[in-house]
Amino acid sequence: MSDPLTEVVKLLQPRAVFANPISGKGDWAVRFAAYGKPSFCIMLAGSCRLAVDGHEAVTLGEGDFVLLPTTPAFTISSFSLAPPVHLDPNAVGRQGELRYGDPGGEPDMRSLGGAFLFEASDPKPLVSLLPLVVHVQGSTRLAQLVRLVGEEYADQKPGHEFMLSRLVEMMLIEATRSTTSRDASPGLLRGLGDERLAPALRQMHARVDHAWTVAQLAALAALSRSAFFDRFTRTVGVAPMEYLLAWRMLIAKDLLRREGLAIAEVAERVGYASTSTFSTAFSRHVGQAPRQFARSASHMPH
Repeated sequence: MSDPLTEVVKLLQPRAVFANPISGKGDWAVRFAAYGKPSFCIMLAGSCRLAVDGHEAVTLGEGDFVLLPTTPAFTISSFSLAPPVHLDPNAVGRQGELRYGDPGGEPDMRSLGGAFLFEASDPKPLVSLLPLVVHVQGSTRLAQLVRLVGEEYADQKPGHEFMLSRLVEMMLIEATRSTTSRDASPGLLRGLGDERLAPALRQMHARVDHAWTVAQLAALAALSRSAFFDRFTRTVGVAPMEYLLAWRMLIAKDLLRREGLAIAEVAERVGYASTSTFSTAFSRHVGQAPRQFARSASHMPH
């Protein structure tokens, strides 16, 4: 059976960009501007306060993992009020340990923070399927993965780019599946956490070339057509056929970009019997004809 979460992460094609040790001592606060790209942090020792714009502030303790798929502006601080130091995340990059607060002495807090890129041609629709903030507490598996990312990044041994991309894929999957469906924003993760909707979602991903109807999907969910439509739309954030169309177009874009398949073959793989019908749907959804998209994608870095 197809695993939708794995498919999303594979299409995103994540790779690590950098990972820095971070420590803090005394009273301190750091305000980061919006970054727009995915970032992560794991607490190695001590604790601190994290306030992401648009979300309630949370306390991070040893072993906690935070993933911000789009990294809006946020403030990280000690628990005492302190005037924030403003930093541009684009200027941080790889620069060794970041120290907040008192520069000397044993730190009160130690963490490892970093960022990574998605190499998908258009990651936004895929990122929208993930929660805006993922906060996982006490995950030994995530702690191990992040430490491995830090080691790979620091050592730069042969094959490190491949290792980093695989480790980041595992981090993304482990973090998102550790998030309870109740906490997730409307999207794929919440849909997979719904016992009625999950079978329908898995089948949509497993048989993307099938001519699905709402009635067929409702039968998989053991719901009436109207109950399924309402529940799917509320939980996933879009109507069933709209979700299916978006997923088909994401796969089509990936096939055109990376596989270099003929348009007729791409159309067949994503459930269109007619190349012209596929081309019309693709052009309307993507804003470019398939052939034009394939040409422009061939000039993108892979």
